[in-house]
Amino acid sequence: MPNPYAPLLAAIPVARREAEILGSTTAYWIYGDDAAATTVVAVHGFRGEHHGLEPVVAHLPGIRVISPDLPGFGETAPLPGRTHDLDAYAEWLRAFVESEAPGAIVLGHSFGSIVASAAVAGGLATPRLILVNPIGAPALEGPRGVLTRLAVFYYLAGARLPRPLGDALLRNGVIVRVMSIAMAKTRDPDLRRFVHEQHDTYFSRFADRDVLHDAFVTSVSHDVREFAPRIAQRTLLIAADKDDITPIEAERHLATLFPDAELVEIPNVGHLIHYETPAAAASAIRTFLDDANV
Repeated sequence: MPNPYAPLLAAIPVARREAEILGSTTAYWIYGDDAAATTVVAVHGFRGEHHGLEPVVAHLPGIRVISPDLPGFGETAPLPGRTHDLDAYAEWLRAFVESEAPGAIVLGHSFGSIVASAAVAGGLATPRLILVNPIGAPALEGPRGVLTRLAVFYYLAGARLPRPLGDALLRNGVIVRVMSIAMAKTRDPDLRRFVHEQHDTYFSRFADRDVLHDAFVTSVSHDVREFAPRIAQRTLLIAADKDDITPIEAERHLATLFPDAELVEIPNVGHLIHYETPAAAASAIRTFLDDANV
């Protein structure tokens, strides 16, 4: 399926690089000019990798975006000898930013919003924080809490079955497609096909079932609320009015927990802002950054 954002993305220079972080090789991509005045480190969501945020990047020409694959996903190796819990991911993000992009603005999408918030609350130095589709309430209590509970059993089975069976279950294309259909809200058939193809291609690029299970448990055991009061930096929340994981009412409440936050609501989209309405998200990001004069 042709990528509808490819022409915009093709106009932005991109380079792949690697860094040794916490004993593991982190793969990351730099979009834009190294001389750009503003640098954003973008952290992707659960089961995803850096490609997922490219539609937003495509709408941010002139801004340097550094997009790593989380440990154990995409082309980044797992952290050796570590449980991939929130402490590990937050420590990794702090170390990555300090090593490769000190002073950068931090952006997190979905699960990445939890990781970014935990890292900033724990001392990661950043002038501002951007959260897209933030997990602003327990996932098990969302509008599709029943489906989330089914997902708990799915990932538990994947972790406990004999390894070949468990791995096959977790990478099963039919189940990945069901997940994609459940999340997509757009009625544009071409865009829906693009979203499904993206998930088919990148949703199973995890290192092994142990890392995936650790990350899933982390994703349903934490949310941004526990860190918001400790984040002094001005924060932008970009939320969807049809999000099945965090309802918009919970996002509105989340915004009140930060010392200094603003909420931008995008209509007629769910948990896939980055795929379905990246231009709207990028517009909100650019306004937020322009206002900061950074």
